[in-house]
Amino acid sequence: MTRYVGIDPSGETGIALIDMHGNYLDGLEIAPEIENKTVKICEIVEGIFDNLEADDVVAIEGFSYGSKGQGIDFQFGLGHAIRLELYRQDMKWIEVAPTQVKKYATGNHQASKNNMVLPIYKHWGFEHNSDNVRDAFVLAQIARATQILTVGTKYQEEVIQAILDPKPKKKKKA
Repeated sequence: MTRYVGIDPSGETGIALIDMHGNYLDGLEIAPEIENKTVKICEIVEGIFDNLEADDVVAIEGFSYGSKGQGIDFQFGLGHAIRLELYRQDMKWIEVAPTQVKKYATGNHQASKNNMVLPIYKHWGFEHNSDNVRDAFVLAQIARATQILTVGTKYQEEVIQAILDPKPKKKKKA
């Protein structure tokens, strides 16, 4: 049975698994309390892969290039470590920009984490106390939608279309 998996990578990485009908199977937050960044990344990657199966369809939240502050090196290191292991395991994945996750859930690509709670519940009847697991759940729904090509709203359709057929980025004027 095909499962759809969403991964929201961070120091408190969220994972959500849904079935082919979009029903929630499981979700968890992997948050090892380890100071050493390299060891923490390894623990998170192992925790993710303990929950994956070879034929899972995976969507992972893309990098937030506009982020500032401490932990950026950790975020990029973790993101690349997860992708490297997906590659090593010969698993395909779908990259979903953080703004696409927000838009797919709410219709607003700039929605705050708090403003995503109600739309997620209204769309899918899903609740979780972790915003990382909620984001991962939306990512799992996106993974499913890219495969079955059925979406509920125009803005969800726009997100799926942008993922499946990305438009070339315009070059900035000098």
